[in-house]
Amino acid sequence: MFLGTRPYEHAATSTAKEPSTLWDDYKQSFHFAPASPRGSFCVGGIVTVHGFLGKRRDISAKAAFIDVVHPGQVRPVQVRSAWDVEGSPEHVLHQQLKSASAYSPVAVTGEVESVGDEENKENSLLRLQSIQVLNEFPRNIIVSKGVQFPATARHLQMRFSEVLQRRLAFRSDVAGWSRRHLTEAGFREFETPVLFKSTPEGAREFVVPTRRRGFAYALPQSPQQFKQILMASGVAGGYFQFARCFRDEDLRADRQPEFTQLDLEMAFATGEDVMQAVERYTKDLFAYLGENYRVTTDDSGDSNFEAAPIPVEALGSVKGTQPARSFAVLPSEPFQRMSYDEVMARFGSDKPDLRIPGEIHRLDSVVPAGFKRMITSLEDPIIDAWRLRLDNGDPYQSREFVKQLFDNLPPALAKNPEGMTAVLIYNLGRPLCGLDPLGHEAFGEITDPSTETHKRLAELADFQDGDILLLQARKREPFFSGGSTAMGQIRIEAYRKAVELGLLPCDDSFRFLWVVGFPMFTPTEAKADDPGQGGHAGFSATHHPFTAPLTEEDFELLQTDPLRAKADHYDLVVNGVELGGGSRRIHVAAVQEAVMRDILKMDDAGVAQFGHLLEALRAGCPPHAGFALGFDRLVAVLSGTNSVRDVIAFPKSMKGEDLSVKSPGRLTPAQLETYHLALRPGKTE
Repeated sequence: MFLGTRPYEHAATSTAKEPSTLWDDYKQSFHFAPASPRGSFCVGGIVTVHGFLGKRRDISAKAAFIDVVHPGQVRPVQVRSAWDVEGSPEHVLHQQLKSASAYSPVAVTGEVESVGDEENKENSLLRLQSIQVLNEFPRNIIVSKGVQFPATARHLQMRFSEVLQRRLAFRSDVAGWSRRHLTEAGFREFETPVLFKSTPEGAREFVVPTRRRGFAYALPQSPQQFKQILMASGVAGGYFQFARCFRDEDLRADRQPEFTQLDLEMAFATGEDVMQAVERYTKDLFAYLGENYRVTTDDSGDSNFEAAPIPVEALGSVKGTQPARSFAVLPSEPFQRMSYDEVMARFGSDKPDLRIPGEIHRLDSVVPAGFKRMITSLEDPIIDAWRLRLDNGDPYQSREFVKQLFDNLPPALAKNPEGMTAVLIYNLGRPLCGLDPLGHEAFGEITDPSTETHKRLAELADFQDGDILLLQARKREPFFSGGSTAMGQIRIEAYRKAVELGLLPCDDSFRFLWVVGFPMFTPTEAKADDPGQGGHAGFSATHHPFTAPLTEEDFELLQTDPLRAKADHYDLVVNGVELGGGSRRIHVAAVQEAVMRDILKMDDAGVAQFGHLLEALRAGCPPHAGFALGFDRLVAVLSGTNSVRDVIAFPKSMKGEDLSVKSPGRLTPAQLETYHLALRPGKTE
């Protein structure tokens, strides 16, 4: 609970101290004893420790213990204060300790009475000799167990949330390990500019005005063009950086307007080379985590698994956690691979969660026309079907589950123009076992083991009491486009709901998958939420316009039927989350220009915006390929949270605002004039 209406008022309004007194107080904290090195901790020695005061534990009127917690340490240093004679130095010191506010930063000097383990001098016990409060913690900020501070007080949430602290420390550890791993693998780290220029790569950009009239920078959507120029420069066979990227997009739990990606590129490489390098990185990372981390869940046994990994040496020291278990170990076999068309057909998503039981099957050849008209207004639709089997096997509980599921569907699914999802519950006590809307003929085709239909749909059609059959219509189109189908989204929502309600077991495993063979181009209407590449072909590059074709056959399709051409584009997916994506690049300038000009139908001005890249490719650029790993998403997945905001120190809200510092801010008239800007009349929000 967070109390105090205005806890951040200027000190003059909250303490009513005279200016001279304020300066005197500041001078008292300006000089303080340095912290003692770990090697100086020995019984009988005098040491100084820095940190935040914990809550005092009074043993009696004459003795107390208190913890001093240094940022980043696993265990606190314990301090003991005791006195016998009133008015003695020990008594005065004890009173000073009692008057110090909990959570204040302090410098404490004491005699070592006992020492923690040799590697970690935390958890030592000191006999108090002096205490210096370096900045009093305000008493109008109330801290209680499990406190949740508002987003405007992010510093306090980080300060008092053990889970958030562990996640941020875990993120730092993964970043440090990643740097060491990639450097040892032969990659070199380079920084690329954050002030770039506007180029039509695919996403909306943030623009940074300058004082030069009519000129502006753009914040980079990714370091894509710079890293390709680095490959042309020959300064490194492999490059990486933790890159800040900026995209002016609609926000979700796993998306921020600014984010971090672990970006890499390899010269004289194909997409296969990059995929193998990324797979080695991922497996080595999991091996490192398995050696150095364990996982806990909180006392509630929350099936969402939101507790962060904790270091091995901290096992048993974190309050409110269940016994730890080992971090996941990845199998030695290569990650599974599937084509885009296959995952869309089988799972209805280009980032499938392989933990979800059952696949999607087409039933349009079996379902009668009358039933199709009941569930959709589409002419000659495709009918996707998926069977969900809950643990209970009870038709009535299955019906209650369906009601809860559909009461909480996202609006896009609840109001699907192609038709609502039809639900049939297999019930041995009902006519045709509850599948009677399909009619006798379709029921027999699906459920009779002797029919070819049943054999073809064996996984779907082997019904048990309480099974839920979901059917969804979609347009009959020659190929898939976009990231998911309606049935794919329903499948994900139903699985999440079933796990949340305890009707399916929570699977904490990590199921990695490479999705390959994406279409090189996507119809523009299927990507209405981004500006595309500014061409006039009616489609845009699925990944970005620098992606190479997958095979020689796809080279030919570029000239005859571009929408059927496949790209050497690969995404790494785990448990329904796209961790990152990459591609082999077009390394020949003339071919790159032809894709822009002749296929995407970009005009001269649009092509000219990429002139710097075309010049770099023209200067003998070697073949190259790369990958961008969403680092925020990676850490979120590893630490068991569904939101990247839980692993970012200062995240933006769903409106793209940083409430802790009140950004973005309004431009003043003077700023508008300085940058040659003017606001259009109309709405201001």
